[in-house]
Amino acid sequence: MATPAKPALPDIQGLTFRAGAPLSEYTRFGIGGPADLLIETDEEAAFTEALRRLQEQGLPHVVIGCGTNLVVSDAGFRGTVLRYTADTIRRGGHFIECDAGAELMTLVRTTVDEDLEGIQTLMGIPGSVGAAIYGNAGAYGHSISEVTREVRFFDGRTIREVGREGCEFRYRESIFKRNRNWIVLRVRMEFSEGDGPGLRKTADEILAIRNEKFPPTLKCAGSIFKNLHLADLPAAARSEVPDKVIREGKIPSAWFLEQVGAKDSWEGRIHIAPYHANLIYNAGGGTAEELCRMIGRLKKAVYERFGILLEEEVQYVGFEGAITAREQDK
Repeated sequence: MATPAKPALPDIQGLTFRAGAPLSEYTRFGIGGPADLLIETDEEAAFTEALRRLQEQGLPHVVIGCGTNLVVSDAGFRGTVLRYTADTIRRGGHFIECDAGAELMTLVRTTVDEDLEGIQTLMGIPGSVGAAIYGNAGAYGHSISEVTREVRFFDGRTIREVGREGCEFRYRESIFKRNRNWIVLRVRMEFSEGDGPGLRKTADEILAIRNEKFPPTLKCAGSIFKNLHLADLPAAARSEVPDKVIREGKIPSAWFLEQVGAKDSWEGRIHIAPYHANLIYNAGGGTAEELCRMIGRLKKAVYERFGILLEEEVQYVGFEGAITAREQDK
């Protein structure tokens, strides 16, 4: 494979460069080969100018966040990987403005500490705030879209702002996920005054549950597959789902995976937890090839049994053909 042309970026102030950066160091799976070049910056102007030039020069590139929800090819990424690391969180009354590079956990803790109600149920979800907007992160019946009022983003040419309705949020979806060149830079959120002790109790309980299910040291992306809406299922599959597993009109993908014997199975060094069929992790030394084989095998088994095609929450980088890279991970 020919080596991609190098980007003409050295004159942009505020960028840091790392050639041959192993992307396994930037993903929670701990999987992935090197990028030709990794660029990081916490300066909005430097980030948008670098991204604009890469696009104008037609050079391969991808924007990532904390790497929580990324599957990176064993071959890595032949091109430039960019990370926007600005992480300032500013409060003004019931409003908070937060840079996209801030960790979602830090934002949630800030709101709980300041008695602001709205995203306390998101406690324990890893990843960046920009990625949370990108994938409309949520848990326990609530999502970040509920408090989002305005998003500042770069569309590949200019910086724009869009209100909540313009974000077109849906379950684990947003307009940013459907427009690969739109990169979140900052979000403005509005909260209501909450009961401090109650918020902290809720957040602490959820964090304890999440840490037991998804230990912070576990090399995983949380749940691999999205949950499914009962109304969207084929009638035959719908008739098999017990009422007790239906929550707010959705069925956990884990239930379908359990029916096909997913728990505690292996693909090389990739393992499915014995206690949770939708938790796939790298047991040490696992590869992207093994992980993708596992994901494909599970999708095939569920489709053959129920006529349902599971959809991944994870995003892919460095793959060609059926699997394509997306811009902003969780």
